[in-house]
Amino acid sequence: MGLFSKDIKTMDDLFVHQLQDVYYAEKQIHKALPKMIEKATDAKLKQGLEAHRTETANHIVRLEQVFKQHGAEVKAVNCPAIDGILKEADEVAGEVADKQVLDAAIIAAAQAVEHYEITRYGTLAAWAKQLGRADCAALLQQNLDEEYAADDKLSKLAESGINRKAA
Repeated sequence: MGLFSKDIKTMDDLFVHQLQDVYYAEKQIHKALPKMIEKATDAKLKQGLEAHRTETANHIVRLEQVFKQHGAEVKAVNCPAIDGILKEADEVAGEVADKQVLDAAIIAAAQAVEHYEITRYGTLAAWAKQLGRADCAALLQQNLDEEYAADDKLSKLAESGINRKAA
């Protein structure tokens, strides 16, 4: 089903489709994080990525709750956007020999992922409210708040010295 396919007729259909999209994205991110953690050399960066992997597992569980609360099948649909972001992150990390530059590249890649998730969760929380699903909106808002916090932590790591060392 494409974004503008005939299968999406209502706001509810659109909501469920985007839910399936972010569900796929979270599962792909959870699968990709160990490789990023392995490549990172800064201890605080490694620790932050490990903590976010745990959060990502919780995001997946919350999404499954949203599906159930909304009466929709727990299902993922391919998300070319997150696939592209993760592929680019892997390619860039594979090209960087300097470990300090690699840490800066990992932060940039992780922030690209966070920004994608922030757009999805912000939209989904707003749509859930519009659809009268405050219960779903609350769970989506929790994920959104954690994505904003993760992005903020990555910025602080970059600004606290990783970028300077890389330069």
